Amino acid sequence: MSMAHLLPTRMVEKVWGRDALPAPFSASDGQRIGEIWFEPPPELDALLVKYLFTSDKLSVQVHPNDAQAPAGSNGKEECWLVLDAEPEAKLAIGFRQDVTVEQMRAGALDGSIEHMLEWHDARPGDFFYIPAGTVHAIGPGLSLVEVQQNSDITYRFYDYGRPRDLHLEESLSVALGTPHGAEHRASLPEQGSMTLVDGPHFLLDRLDGRPDAQLLARYAAPLLVLPLAGEARLGDTRIGAGECALAPSLDAVDFSACQRALLTAPVSGPATG
Repeated sequence: MSMAHLLPTRMVEKVWGRDALPAPFSASDGQRIGEIWFEPPPELDALLVKYLFTSDKLSVQVHPNDAQAPAGSNGKEECWLVLDAEPEAKLAIGFRQDVTVEQMRAGALDGSIEHMLEWHDARPGDFFYIPAGTVHAIGPGLSLVEVQQNSDITYRFYDYGRPRDLHLEESLSVALGTPHGAEHRASLPEQGSMTLVDGPHFLLDRLDGRPDAQLLARYAAPLLVLPLAGEARLGDTRIGAGECALAPSLDAVDFSACQRALLTAPVSGPATG
């Protein structure tokens, strides 16, 4: 396969998803789409990029790190960029104060863990990095871009009585009973290119307009390009909003008709799990 190509997309139905998606996406009749995945290419299989669309609360959940993940698997660190948010939309990340394992257990069993978490008002441009072990939940009324380690390991603490599997002991074995560090979240300015994540597992930058020499050097190896406004070009391939492409390097991409894009690449190369 060519080193430069659009990634295939996968529509994932979720109980908390939406039957009406914002442009340029659309859901088939009867579908409740919660996630749109871009299938990771073999060259960058350590990364997964997706859109999330919520109409209900996601479970209270947590992910392991690489050392805690089952043999042959990666852990999962992730980040969210809020694209759109209805009034009162919120995200829960970490606890309001330090809690013990037994307090987490009791809260998961009686549902009060939802109220032990720190809920943040969510607005377009808000950015959150979620280290492994951080207990979190996403509320309704949100459109997000998520960039994460390519892992499907999710341990559910609590799911509001929905008939899905819970993973209490697994959750307790990896969860950090602490608040989320303020250094892991930001409200981005309306304009401007900036670095959002600088490791340990991946890089992520917001690009407004054309890249400068420093950004070209930062992404001299294969990367993923996700236009948010306008259209980028990779040779004869057009990459529009709602699409994601693998590029051999940043200098191979033409951003002259792209107002805003996200750029991401793994720090340590392809996954081995």
